[in-house]
Amino acid sequence: PDIKVFDDPDAEVFAVARWLIARIAEGFAPDELGIFVRSNSEIERAQMALVRGALEGVLLDLGGRMAKGRVSVSTMHLAKGLEFRGVAVMACDDEVIPSQARIDAIVDIADLEDVYSTERHLLYVACTRARDQLLVTGVQPASEFLLDLR
Repeated sequence: PDIKVFDDPDAEVFAVARWLIARIAEGFAPDELGIFVRSNSEIERAQMALVRGALEGVLLDLGGRMAKGRVSVSTMHLAKGLEFRGVAVMACDDEVIPSQARIDAIVDIADLEDVYSTERHLLYVACTRARDQLLVTGVQPASEFLLDLR
């Protein structure tokens, strides 16, 4: 994977937009590209990458309906079973993945390992949706899970 960490969300959005445009220039069809984020809270960042790249996208729902000529955007939770030639996994920031809300909700410290395991698996599933090209991005401070991908 190509892993990039940025100083701010705008720099990340521009980089993902450039990456998408470069893939299309290489012959990828827009519907062969997907963008995944940890949760609905980060969907806007993914959509901004499409806007900056002047690309059309489709927000996948539980039905997972992709659209011809459009880049698919979704949360990592809906990634399972999908495949794209190119995938950008965005917003891999500290406190986003693993989810700080899930960590804060832990009552028994023994459950922490389970939370980390399921969060790591979620990132893994999103990353393995890419057949040919994978870009993983985040903003400083980035997720500790990015170290696992290097």
